[in-house]
Amino acid sequence: MPGDVSHQKRALRAELRERRRIMSAKERQLSSDKICARLQTLVEELEVSSLSAYLPAGEEPNIRPFLNWAEARGVRVLFPISRDDGLLDWAVGDGQSEHIGLFGMPEPIGEVLGPIAINDVDLIVVPAASVDRTGMRMGWGRGYFDRTLGSMEKCPPVYAVIFDRELVDAVPSEVHDKRVDGAITPSATVSF
Repeated sequence: MPGDVSHQKRALRAELRERRRIMSAKERQLSSDKICARLQTLVEELEVSSLSAYLPAGEEPNIRPFLNWAEARGVRVLFPISRDDGLLDWAVGDGQSEHIGLFGMPEPIGEVLGPIAINDVDLIVVPAASVDRTGMRMGWGRGYFDRTLGSMEKCPPVYAVIFDRELVDAVPSEVHDKRVDGAITPSATVSF
């Protein structure tokens, strides 16, 4: 039942938000540092010259040190800009220059590129609420990344960034939900 899955997702998201909220600052920083190191290793192993990522907000793992590292090495980084129609535009960013966009999320300041700009990247790094052991990603409920990934003709590797406890056996999913190729946690880089 679609209503049941939707209810299960809402309940799980609320639980995950609370877990993130009560993390200590020290635990969050240590976890974020480990995630950034794993992202750097992934970029080097895949020989990435361009990627898409997101600007972290609130209780998300802080990947800003990784974004600074990528920019310093000449890696082109595209950041999403939410649109009212449910699509994402993209802008090249430096991981620092930003403003608050739709839904109170940080967005880059820069030349706005259209939705198809993401088709030219070598790696996609996405936020997630949780990922299961089959690669099914559960986002935060707006569907922007699912629509983007579902519309790509040739999709590069997609890795979700989560905390260790958010890699679970199963997440509730619907037909529009998209799997990822891997998950980056403080403890591991997991490929599916």
